[in-house]
Amino acid sequence: MIDYAKGGIDESGKTCQVKFGSYCLWRQEHKEDMKDFMVKKLKDSLFVARAYFPTIAKLPSQRKFSSEMKQNIQELEKVLSESTTDADLPSQIEKKLARMQAVIAKAKTFPVECHNVDKKLRQIFDMTADEAHFHMKQSVFLYQLAVQTMPKSLHCLSMRLTVEFFRDPVYDMESLASKYNDPALQHYVIFSTNVLASSVVINSTVMHAKESGKLVFHVLTDQQNYFALKLWFYRNTYKEAIVQVLNLEEIDNRKLFLSLPVEFRVSFGIGAEARTEYLSIFSHSHYLLPEIFQKLEKVVVLDEDVVVQQDLSALWSLNMEGKVNAAVQLCSVKLSNLLKSSFDKTSCAWMSGLNVIDLVKWRELDLTETYRRFVNEASTQEGQNEAAALHASLLTFKDLIYPLDSVWALSGLGNDYNIDMSAVTKAAVLHYNGKMKPWLDLGIPKYKVFWKRFLNREDQFLTDCNVNS
Repeated sequence: MIDYAKGGIDESGKTCQVKFGSYCLWRQEHKEDMKDFMVKKLKDSLFVARAYFPTIAKLPSQRKFSSEMKQNIQELEKVLSESTTDADLPSQIEKKLARMQAVIAKAKTFPVECHNVDKKLRQIFDMTADEAHFHMKQSVFLYQLAVQTMPKSLHCLSMRLTVEFFRDPVYDMESLASKYNDPALQHYVIFSTNVLASSVVINSTVMHAKESGKLVFHVLTDQQNYFALKLWFYRNTYKEAIVQVLNLEEIDNRKLFLSLPVEFRVSFGIGAEARTEYLSIFSHSHYLLPEIFQKLEKVVVLDEDVVVQQDLSALWSLNMEGKVNAAVQLCSVKLSNLLKSSFDKTSCAWMSGLNVIDLVKWRELDLTETYRRFVNEASTQEGQNEAAALHASLLTFKDLIYPLDSVWALSGLGNDYNIDMSAVTKAAVLHYNGKMKPWLDLGIPKYKVFWKRFLNREDQFLTDCNVNS
């Protein structure tokens, strides 16, 4: 059998990480000691005894031994029918196991019909293999369910904030309206439905900013989470920075639908060299930026799963050489399985997470309309919305990406256990792309500490909802 937890390779040549994603690395990291060891040992002995018994029973001279063997098998079957854990086993079980092992040792001394033993053992092996594969698939499903389900503490936080908002819904922010559209200030855009995640992004950015008074954050969310975010950012301040919360579904009364950045798990390499990268791209909502912020000339877009570790003011004086989107590129991943021939397979893919957007150039080229056209074309050809979004995004910004130096943003903290910690500490922005987000219990512990340090642990709502635990 294949031990996927140790990075095994199956008959197709796929490693555990490629076949089951980051679950395998998480499983290895959280490996626990085997439970109910004695029960498993009893089952193994019972399997072996059953394999030898049919041959022993056919030997006329070994009727007494055959009877003894049958008795031991029946005794273990009775024990295992009543006990599923070591704690349930009777006190004399070690003696029963010792007798069974002695019987098995004696059975192995007789000449037996090998095809009978082989047949029985193959049946046992097939049953065990099927059971192991079932549990592997079940574990992967439960893992996927865990990463896609909002933790109870975060759900509690959102609900408590929403209820509190409507108890006294008077939050006057009109005095700041002029700064929301001031192109002389530094504007950051975050698409998020997660109170804690967006708060960490803003807090970490402000804490490292040289002039926090120049920072304006625009948090775009949906109707369901709007009131919770609104109250949170009203209650919490971030030095001199300003935070605006926008309900994307109510902008201009157009009932827009909020979508967050899309992540694709792309595997490449062969055998032991195989690796997995999570490629994150803009969602449909990102292509509304020029319409939403009509008076702004430039914005920096931050994903909700990032942590800022350095001052980002240099991005505002960046010479983008006529490009529209400044982003970190990923040039080692082959996208041939996802894209048609209209996209050059040797080109680099760009990552969302940290993006400097020239809105003036965007409007001039009408990239929003270009994106919509490519989405319609790709959807017709491929029939998959996510693949169509990836295809359309890469085509829309083809030859319009200004490559940021890799020291600006380090990705993979939500899926890769083997990132050099010196690189983690040096990066200006940490991107937790992947399934193991830092606000989940499944998050990679050694990376979560960089995210947790920017939580506002003094807020009473966090305590009430056990978020700090």
